[in-house]
Amino acid sequence: MVKILERFCMIVEMVAGLLLGLCTILIVAAAIGRYAFTYNIPDSFDVSRLLIGACIMWGFASVGYRGGHITVDIFVEMLPERARRWVELLAWLVLLFFVILLTWKMFNRVDSAMRSNEATFDLRLPVWPLMGLIWLGTAISMLTITVRLFLLAIGKAVPEFEREAAQKVD
Repeated sequence: MVKILERFCMIVEMVAGLLLGLCTILIVAAAIGRYAFTYNIPDSFDVSRLLIGACIMWGFASVGYRGGHITVDIFVEMLPERARRWVELLAWLVLLFFVILLTWKMFNRVDSAMRSNEATFDLRLPVWPLMGLIWLGTAISMLTITVRLFLLAIGKAVPEFEREAAQKVD
């Protein structure tokens, strides 16, 4: 099961990297075109901002499984190990709750864009497919956070505080 999850997370990371690469190429090409040739790539702004959103959400999906997000441990480090595990589970539950809300609201936004035929400014391209890519990233985040929470609950995942303690020793 862990191998399947690792492979799935690797695919998610590859998608996030591909999206980031596309976004970088588009932004650099648009900047060069604008400043070197006084020519703007049509819809480069609209497409790049939507791609950045997709990059963030797909990267967030990877963090959802692997952990490693920013934490503030001032309070938690004073607790015994058993209490720290409960605090970590609670933190992941709260994160899952907010990601579920974000996924729901993003789905509503994609649906709204599709129904209203919302399009980019220059070429009038529909924006809902790129918004759908952002929504898919949030949906996968929901899945990866749920898996992480399950693995923490059954003791198969290393909690953040143990991982951080191991890194401090290195």
